[in-house]
Amino acid sequence: MKLLITFAFILISTNEDSVYALIKKDALNEGISEEFLDKTFNYNGIKVHPRIKELFEKPYEKKSWAEYRKIFITENRIKSGTEFYSKWSSTLDSVSNSMDMDPFLVLSIIGVETNYGTQKGRYNVFNALYTQIKIMPTKRSKWAKKQLISFLKYCYNDKISPHSIKGSYAGAFGYGQFIPTSFDQYSIDGNNNGKREPYAWIDVFSSIGNYLIKNGYPQSKQKDPKAIYESIYDYNHSDNYVRVILELKNEIKKELNVK
Repeated sequence: MKLLITFAFILISTNEDSVYALIKKDALNEGISEEFLDKTFNYNGIKVHPRIKELFEKPYEKKSWAEYRKIFITENRIKSGTEFYSKWSSTLDSVSNSMDMDPFLVLSIIGVETNYGTQKGRYNVFNALYTQIKIMPTKRSKWAKKQLISFLKYCYNDKISPHSIKGSYAGAFGYGQFIPTSFDQYSIDGNNNGKREPYAWIDVFSSIGNYLIKNGYPQSKQKDPKAIYESIYDYNHSDNYVRVILELKNEIKKELNVK
C-alpha cells in the first residue's frame, strides 16, 4: 500500500503543469491562494501560441517609419479621435487639467494602443504570458513569469477570472495597454470606487497621465519637448511610436481646430 501511495504521488508530481510549478512559490508569497491557482491552471482553455514568438521577432515598431506611420496616421483614426474626444472631453479634460497634462496626448496614446477602446487585443492575457514562459528565450521567459504573477495577483484581489481578459501578444491589457507590473505600479482609481479598472475611462485617463508623469512628463509651465518625448518613449521603447503619438495628437487637434 505504501508503495502504491508513493507511486501515485510521483505520478501527480510529474504531471503538474511546468509553468504552475515555476511560479507557484512566488505566487503564494504574493498572497494568492492555492485554491485560486489550482483552479486557474486546471482550466482546459490554456493554450500555447507559437505565433507569439514570431510576433516578438518582427514587432510593428521595427517597421520603417513610412510603413509604421501608414498604420496609425489615417483619416479614420483621426476622425475616430475627434469623435471620441467629443464624447469624453468633459472627463478627459477634467483628469488632464488636474494633472497639468495635455489631454490630446492621452487621447493619442489610446488611439494608437487600442483605437480608442475598440481593439482590446487578440490574445487571452494568461495564455500570452504562459506561452512566453514556455517557449521564449530565458530572458523573456523570466520577464513573463514576473508579469504572470502580477496579473494573477490583480485577478485574485479583484475577483476576476484570469482567463477572461483579452490583450496583446506581449500580455498588455486594458484600454491603455499596460503590462501587469505597470498596471500595478501606475494605475489609478480615478472614479474612487475602490478598484483600478483597465476598462473604465476615467481610470484609464488617470492611469496613462500618471504613467507619463512618473516617467518624466514635465509638471512645470514650460513643457520641455525633450522631456515629453522621453516620457512617451518610456511607454513604448520605440522612436517610431513616439513620433506617431505626437503626429496623431497634432492631427486630431488640427481637425478640432484646437491650438
